[in-house]
Amino acid sequence: MSAPAFWQRRGWPACLLLPLGGLFWLFAGLRRLAYRRGWLPAHQVGVPVVVVGNLGAGGAGKTPLVMRLVDDLRQAGHVPGVISRGYGGHGRGTQLVDAESDPAVVGDEPVLIARVAACPVAVGRDRVAAARLLRSQHPAVDVILSDDGLQHYALARDIEIVVVNGEAGFGNAWPLPAGPLREPLARLKRADAVVLMQRPGVSPPRLEHPRVFAVGPRAGRIYSLVRPGASLEAAGQTRNIVAVAGIARPQQFFRTLEGLGFILAEQRAFPDHHVFRAADLAAGLPVVMTEKDAVKCRPYARPGWYALEWRVEENADLRTWLAQELASLLSSQPARTGAGASPAS
Repeated sequence: MSAPAFWQRRGWPACLLLPLGGLFWLFAGLRRLAYRRGWLPAHQVGVPVVVVGNLGAGGAGKTPLVMRLVDDLRQAGHVPGVISRGYGGHGRGTQLVDAESDPAVVGDEPVLIARVAACPVAVGRDRVAAARLLRSQHPAVDVILSDDGLQHYALARDIEIVVVNGEAGFGNAWPLPAGPLREPLARLKRADAVVLMQRPGVSPPRLEHPRVFAVGPRAGRIYSLVRPGASLEAAGQTRNIVAVAGIARPQQFFRTLEGLGFILAEQRAFPDHHVFRAADLAAGLPVVMTEKDAVKCRPYARPGWYALEWRVEENADLRTWLAQELASLLSSQPARTGAGASPAS
């Protein structure tokens, strides 16, 4: 679902929910403490694990960053794999995902990763089980990226990367459900790095962390779902389009299309991970959607439906730092096992 507007300020709706938020943070803090002290086990899976997560609910850009990091790790000579919860899918247990998997079963983001990043992907509510399945079926994988899962402490992690949306920031900085935060802002200090998704002209939030990498989202081609080689350009009559988004922050997608020169005759915003029907997309003009939505609509796609490529720009400093961190881990721990346990970060 889209983030409620009251998460951006400390008005009366947020104040009414603040007692529930306090209970949420109390429970979350006790849980973190239990893993940190070893009262609850955090399981290793035999290869380094890099968790890419965020402190708040709603879209921060984790999935595009994961796809960027897959490319960076390949350039450094690694064989990366990705695990995900598979949010939005109704499948049970753990399973592998490929480019042709059904998003209704495994979730839209894992299918998008499998299509775009072309790497091994596994999904499951139990991230440990998903990681072990991935390794059993793809033994060449030597590093696992967890798309989300910062709060899934049962999976021991070697590197934590927290993603911050530079436009949305942390809202009112209050805990769920009074605000967007799953964990306090102080949790940032325990992460290994922070990646700031920064748009031009937007003042970023102040981040109390010694290692912040700023990256910019980059709009790519707008391609046809029926004929992927065909593109849509903002010229002539095609400047008028219907924009469709079933993501956490649809307005950012709409503004991107306007920045590309399109005239949005209609903006259709749906809840995050929305299960589309053909009727949702019926229009007399070209329809442009996100790639995340496109993986769900491809089976019944019609001429005139398009998807916008959305990527994260390369950051050489981030790529170098991650490669060095992994090299240090592998050199200091030459014999990793899948049965051990280690404290969560």
